[in-house]
Amino acid sequence: MGKFSGRRALVTGAGAGIGRATALKLAEMGAEVFALSKTQANLETLKQECPSINIICVNLENWTDAREAVKKILPIHHLVNNAGYAEVGPFLEATQECFDKIFNVGVKAMLNISQVVTADLVTRQIRGSVVNLSSQAAQRALKDHTVYCCAKSAVEMMTKMIALELGPKGIRCNAVAPTVVMTDMGRVGWADPVKARDMISRIPQGRFAEVEEVVNAIVFLLSDESDMVNGHSLPVDGGFLAA
Repeated sequence: MGKFSGRRALVTGAGAGIGRATALKLAEMGAEVFALSKTQANLETLKQECPSINIICVNLENWTDAREAVKKILPIHHLVNNAGYAEVGPFLEATQECFDKIFNVGVKAMLNISQVVTADLVTRQIRGSVVNLSSQAAQRALKDHTVYCCAKSAVEMMTKMIALELGPKGIRCNAVAPTVVMTDMGRVGWADPVKARDMISRIPQGRFAEVEEVVNAIVFLLSDESDMVNGHSLPVDGGFLAA
């Protein structure tokens, strides 16, 4: 369980859901973990659950504040860009506010935090790994998910660009692309049982993913076991994209 001993890991969106479970798993596996969230109450309960985890409360939509907060904890060897925002609705009803919120949290902040972490690794000449949270929505159009699908497609291209430009400097970047996971964010789009049944019917394994299954994929891509995996998106989708 000491696979990440001596390593420092930052998880964004770590107050709940996949991010919280990832932070706990990395701490269990020996990493010095920094959990970032905009919600102080969630961070406090996480700290109570695992006192070794360091908590950082900052809103990733604030470019400067987020950048300065991360600079204070460098170096970071393993970065998990998990923070995201979901809002659904028909294409013709998509708003500027929805677009800005989803892209600011899920794409712009990812660029910002990744720049800070990886630039420092390059300067120090230290190897590192980044995992970005994507979605099956990056590769398959989902009704009422126009802005979300577009944002996750941007995440996958950013993943490739980081891998392309920083791979020669010893920094790997991959993405994990889950199917629906019934976290609080997942329930935004899939709480309706009729809609959920329709999606499940398109997944060969006949169910949604569990949080732990996504975390296991993240841990693999962060670890040395995936050292030759770079610039890829790993579906955790029960075969949805194969159907």
